[in-house]
Amino acid sequence: MRTSTTARAATKRHRNFRGEAFLVLPSAGRMWSACKVKVRDCWAVTSVTLRRCLKLGAAMAKSKFEYVRNFEADDTCLAHCWVVVRLDGRNFHRFAEKHNFAKPNDSRALHLMTKCAQTVMTELEDIVIAYGQSDEYSFVFKRKSNWFKRRASKFMTHVASQFASSYVFYWRDYFEDQPLLYPPGFDGRVIVYPNNQTLKDYLSWRQADCHVNNLYNTVFWALVQQSGLTPVQAQERLQVGEVTTKEVKLPAEIEGKKMVVTRTRIKPVPLYCDIIGDAFWKEHPEILDEDS
Repeated sequence: MRTSTTARAATKRHRNFRGEAFLVLPSAGRMWSACKVKVRDCWAVTSVTLRRCLKLGAAMAKSKFEYVRNFEADDTCLAHCWVVVRLDGRNFHRFAEKHNFAKPNDSRALHLMTKCAQTVMTELEDIVIAYGQSDEYSFVFKRKSNWFKRRASKFMTHVASQFASSYVFYWRDYFEDQPLLYPPGFDGRVIVYPNNQTLKDYLSWRQADCHVNNLYNTVFWALVQQSGLTPVQAQERLQVGEVTTKEVKLPAEIEGKKMVVTRTRIKPVPLYCDIIGDAFWKEHPEILDEDS
């Protein structure tokens, strides 16, 4: 018995874009069946293409040049130790002369340094305290910090780049009438201290150094500016051994040219204080608290 023309048309075979035949059924669900077969075929094609791309990417990552990574030095800082990054201005004697810094201390420059330190601490939240004087700043990372897997190069480069860029960015806020003639540079080093006492001794050392340098510079520039001596004559007249804390008592406003930046909750706050001795650490116990 022959089927009708309509039935033959409904049951004829069709070919999809891959040349594979599928059957259109003479029922209400015939289009659904055809679509389901097409979707399955499309997923198959996509899966093969994806596997090929992943295989190609893996082959590219495992190139013959990858051996050069073996030359990278392991600079991981010792675990459970305080990590300190100290920055120093590069050739800042010349920089200060070119930009007309006041002698012996330029408050604009000191406040700019402190602003840069606050910016660094805002960006790098694992820093618990920073201490600065003149053209240097020390940043202390908490003992449990696992920032960048404790790699010394990451600690140093991030701190140095953030500080230097902040110095240029905020320059006009503090030196309104003095244009920046050329970009400043800062070098850095990383030191690891095993316990609280050695960290406190390090910061005390930097403050003692600040005190001695400030004594010398104050007397030196007094001889130049007030006594009329040349810098060479003042240097010959003034011997380092003559400037001691026992022989010279500086006014409080001169002695206070040192900067400490700590955190109040999450906001870095600058302080002008003495960190030698126990008074400061008793007032701010959260700095050395490992769980702070």
